[in-house]
Amino acid sequence: MATERTLSIIKPDATARNLTGKINAKFEDAGLRIVAQKRIQLTPAQAGEFYAVHKDRPFFGELTEFMASGPVVVQVLEGEGAIAKNREVMGATNPADAAPGTIRAEFAESVGENSVHGSDAPETAAQEIAFFFAGIELVG
Repeated sequence: MATERTLSIIKPDATARNLTGKINAKFEDAGLRIVAQKRIQLTPAQAGEFYAVHKDRPFFGELTEFMASGPVVVQVLEGEGAIAKNREVMGATNPADAAPGTIRAEFAESVGENSVHGSDAPETAAQEIAFFFAGIELVG
């Protein structure tokens, strides 16, 4: 497997409960390195732009409102097969379906407030990373 980079977002429900360190420990324990990171507050417009792919879905308004409701930690994870590894560590979107030990099984409060976001493919990873980070900020 090739070394990849993927975007990770620790969502407002997790930052509000001070879970950033515990979540990042799970990524690092799985062999992923954090090569860029910042804590930001998205505006509703920024959240809408980031999640524009979902604009026609019924949950879009709720999603963008939630993502702008508090600080998030955006970061770039790097490692062998980082996209798949990140998704494995996160667990299923629905915490009731998430495997034990995954982030969502341990920390998610609901399907909507599921603590983390991760890119789903190399193309989306590249787009999502560029949304939040300039190349000079990636220091792996």
